[in-house]
Amino acid sequence: MLIGEVVGNLVSTQKNAQLDGTKLLFVQPKQLDGTWMGSEVLAIDMNIQAGVGDTVLFVQDGKAAQHVLGRGVAAVDAAIVGIVDRVDLKE
Repeated sequence: MLIGEVVGNLVSTQKNAQLDGTKLLFVQPKQLDGTWMGSEVLAIDMNIQAGVGDTVLFVQDGKAAQHVLGRGVAAVDAAIVGIVDRVDLKE
């Protein structure tokens, strides 16, 4: 699992029927110290209800993301699995 920040959303009026009822969000991966790393990824939000500005947990493995979706095989590379309330690191 990875941590990231939702930085935008994508609206699609036509999409695979397996994705009906889901939100598509752009997530910027973050390191544990909060600094951004890499490029944004497009992730599916099945029922977490994340929004722009939320820090989220997400998986970026096609099989894991498909498993989260729970609707059989669909073209999904990343899925949001939770909203992060806080991160505590031992100093």
